[in-house]
Amino acid sequence: MRIDNSTFERVENFKYLGTTLTNQNSIAEEIKSRFRSGNACYHSVQNLLSSRLLSKNLKIKTYRTIILPVVLYGCETWSLTLREERKIRVFENMVLKRIFGPRRDEVTGEWRKLRNEELNDLYSSTQYFAGDKMEKNEMGWACGAYGCGEGGV
Repeated sequence: MRIDNSTFERVENFKYLGTTLTNQNSIAEEIKSRFRSGNACYHSVQNLLSSRLLSKNLKIKTYRTIILPVVLYGCETWSLTLREERKIRVFENMVLKRIFGPRRDEVTGEWRKLRNEELNDLYSSTQYFAGDKMEKNEMGWACGAYGCGEGGV
């Protein structure tokens, strides 16, 4: 494309303000990019998350303040499918399994990983799922953009 004396190249996608934009207006690439960044962030703090010296509450705060914002950056504009929501849940469960650690089976006495239902019980008693955070962000963005005010939509 040419405008005045400037020529612009046509591209399939590009990064703008940390968000991947595509010519098909697809968020799939953006979500993949967010997961890559989230995984890098997770791996940089995984020793903290598995440490016995830190409390579970401090580990959860670390997750919510360091990892989760990286994964959910820009989520206010995402329109997720069930498949993408499931991917977010899988990522969150991976981190939570590291935080809460293994459990000793009462019957066999062997160590095992927590099941997803157990993670939900442990985490949801005091926290919330990343999808809930996304919905809250979407409503905040929509209300900011459309002037919902305090009276709601």
